[in-house]
Amino acid sequence: MLRWSFRLILLGALFVALNVVYLAFTFVNVWWTARQDQAGPADAIVVMGAAQYDGTPSPVLQARLDHAVELFEAGYAPLVVVTGGKQTGDRFTQALTGYNYLRGRGISDEQILLEVDGTSTYTELAATARILHGRGLERVLLVSDGYHSARLRAIAGEVGLQASVSPTGTSYGLNQLIRETAAVSAGRIVGFRRLESFG
Repeated sequence: MLRWSFRLILLGALFVALNVVYLAFTFVNVWWTARQDQAGPADAIVVMGAAQYDGTPSPVLQARLDHAVELFEAGYAPLVVVTGGKQTGDRFTQALTGYNYLRGRGISDEQILLEVDGTSTYTELAATARILHGRGLERVLLVSDGYHSARLRAIAGEVGLQASVSPTGTSYGLNQLIRETAAVSAGRIVGFRRLESFG
């Protein structure tokens, strides 16, 4: 009986140790990816949604849109996709807010695509994949905050997009890195689509 108890304790300790190593590895991956700018040629630049205030981009969303303009003007892609739906009571979607902002920065209507239904990173990228696949496109340059980069690439791969990430210079802290570590860790195990269904 004591021998079995010792084995169970040993297995439990091994399980905990493996989980700690996995989480530590994922944290380093999230942190490292957050610091990388992978800007290169793509079919489209995809701007991930963020808060908007009655049609005015929040500082976070504006930073993403400004960075997308820089990438577009540098010739990395001929299209920009703006993503994001709206919260209850909103008059504007995040995507429409982004569209109006980009038009004001001189990008033409024909060069902007809108994804207006997504309410999370997964649903925004899944809907974007459907839009781009319908045009025979799949190479994307994703724009968001740095801490978001590892999860973005993982989800993009799951929905059939060939993705690289070019983060904004927006600051972030340890809390965001820890949250992303948890999300990436879980998503890699159960799949990001299934994780989305868990809410």
